[in-house]
Amino acid sequence: MTDHVDRFRAAVKVLAGHGHIKQRLMKAYEENLVEIQEDELPVALKQDFADLKASMYRVSPSNGEGPICASVRKMSVEEASDYAKTVVELFAAIARQPDAAQDAMPLQQDESDRVPAFLVKSV
Repeated sequence: MTDHVDRFRAAVKVLAGHGHIKQRLMKAYEENLVEIQEDELPVALKQDFADLKASMYRVSPSNGEGPICASVRKMSVEEASDYAKTVVELFAAIARQPDAAQDAMPLQQDESDRVPAFLVKSV
C-alpha cells in the first residue's frame, strides 16, 4: 500500500507543477499511475480509479502517439481539470487508509525535540 501512496503523491506533485493541465495530467498518469491495477486499491477507491483509467484509454491512438496522449489530447480543459482533481482526491483517500497513513508518514521522535528536565515545571 505504501507504494501506491508514494505513486499518488508523486502524481499530485506533477499536477501541482508548471505547464498546461493536459500536459501535467498526462505526465502524472504515465509516470506514476499507469502500472497501478484497480484491484490493488481499497474497495472504496476501485471504481473511481477504474473510471480514471478508462478515461485515459478511451481514444484510439494515431500518428504514433500512445493511447494516454490521444485520450488527454481529446479532453477539454475542464475534463482534464476534473480528472486531475480525481487524482488528488484518490491520493487523499488512499493516504487516509489506516495502514497507508502509518507507513507513509511515520511519527519520529528525535532526542533534540525533548524538553530538558530542568525546564519542566514541577507541581
